Amino acid sequence: MESLFFSLNATIPIFLVMLIGYCLRYTKLVNPTFVLALNRFNYALTLPVLLFMDISTADFYSVWNTSYVLYCFFVTLFCVLMIWLITFLIVRNNPKAHRYLGEFVQASYRSSSAVLGIAFIQNIYGSSVIGPLMILGTVPLYNVMAVIVLSFTAPATPEQNEPNARKKLIKKTLLGILTNPIIISIALGILCSLLRITLPGILSKTFNMIAQLATPLALLALGAGFEGRKALKMIKPTLLSSIIKLLLQPVIFLPLAICLGFRDEQLVALLVMLGAPTTVSSYIMATNMKHEGILTSSIIVSTTFLSSITLTFFLFLLRYFSYI
Repeated sequence: MESLFFSLNATIPIFLVMLIGYCLRYTKLVNPTFVLALNRFNYALTLPVLLFMDISTADFYSVWNTSYVLYCFFVTLFCVLMIWLITFLIVRNNPKAHRYLGEFVQASYRSSSAVLGIAFIQNIYGSSVIGPLMILGTVPLYNVMAVIVLSFTAPATPEQNEPNARKKLIKKTLLGILTNPIIISIALGILCSLLRITLPGILSKTFNMIAQLATPLALLALGAGFEGRKALKMIKPTLLSSIIKLLLQPVIFLPLAICLGFRDEQLVALLVMLGAPTTVSSYIMATNMKHEGILTSSIIVSTTFLSSITLTFFLFLLRYFSYI
């Protein structure tokens, strides 16, 4: 019973805040334009500041774990390649289904690691030191593989027939990764921790105040952006992707992580990496790369709703067997 209460206390408050965000949207206290602006604000400021503060104030020499970062990286890479290969083999003779291949692959592997990952770890442990290591091993790869998958599966357009069009697109996206505020904040946090740089009191208090906004605002934005009707448009591939995202990946790779000796916050971060709902940014990337985005939005809605059940279940198991 104690394990159940632990799991519910870790997950229910997070989804209640998201529910409040949904109610704000439903009652028209916020609108889609506000939600979009709030997502950009969180992505560009509050979340990077939160990650920077968590890492820079930690003893990086004691928390750095090369094997953990490499595990996050190679598991993510394996999931992407296997989902892409198996899905391609299934739909290769079906032109109608093939048009959704890229969206299906991206939405099936790409988690809301930064937002929900930090939220879960903070809710359980009070701060997030291991979470940024997981983000470091996955987020850059998420973006690079999304570019590759979506560019190779995008419908033909006149722009793609221009010389070096694909090369320009990949170059632009890689530049975007290098200038990603989350990646930059992690790098600066690591640098400050390694050099043992301490921020002046005024700056530290200012950054802490901004960092405290990150989790609640991000969860409110996720809830406010929830659109249930879209999940009904493509129910079969949506449910299949949700099963892969929320169940298969954690069932396969969490036991392996336990066998390798990962415990506590490391496992919670891995659970989010493997079984968190699909990130909203996958929809933005899909539509910007000439995909319809309908399937992606459906999977986002479905995984966001169902993850309240699956994440609680996996947390319960990990707690029950004393792994966290």
